[in-house]
Amino acid sequence: METWESRPVCIAGLGNPGVRYESTPHNVGFLVLDELARRNGISISKSDGKALLGEGQIAGKPVILVKSKTFMNSSGEGIEPVLKYRNLTERNLIVVYDELDLPWGALRIKKNGSAAGHNGVKSIISVLKTDVFLRVRVGIHPGFKPADAAEYVLAPFKPGQQAEVNEMVSYTAEAVEFMVAEGADKTMAKFNRRAQGSKEEEA
Repeated sequence: METWESRPVCIAGLGNPGVRYESTPHNVGFLVLDELARRNGISISKSDGKALLGEGQIAGKPVILVKSKTFMNSSGEGIEPVLKYRNLTERNLIVVYDELDLPWGALRIKKNGSAAGHNGVKSIISVLKTDVFLRVRVGIHPGFKPADAAEYVLAPFKPGQQAEVNEMVSYTAEAVEFMVAEGADKTMAKFNRRAQGSKEEEA
């Protein structure tokens, strides 16, 4: 998992399709993918079954940026065919998504594990029949317990949050670029971060 050899790296951002969900915490994965596309001159515009794709290079390595056209709970249905058609496996996959269990602005990279209640990840594990794939988890917890977690993750960001959102997305995109170039272990050491002032345990 530390070396990608000559095969493309498939980078999947999780989110919900449609204008209604564009600027919501649950679409952080899509926002990071858009930033990766912008920074690397890639257009995520090719329709491929249940996914939108963009193909190009990051750090001189071939990559496929993937957004599932399904809703979050069925994310695996859009991602799995992209891997299968290109003879790729879960070891060629990086998944970027929001994590309500992590404080706002935290970043945690993991190589495997349970879905921890995230339905998009749960779908990927179910379809791929493995929990071994790289995850880039972006913390979106607001610092208080939301009255309704589903309502919170699907509500638009507040105008005053935009600078923080931009920083979080940019930092995460930089981490993904570094991972493509240098592998997961070095990326964990360099980019895993806790939110400022946070004392949260490793999740």
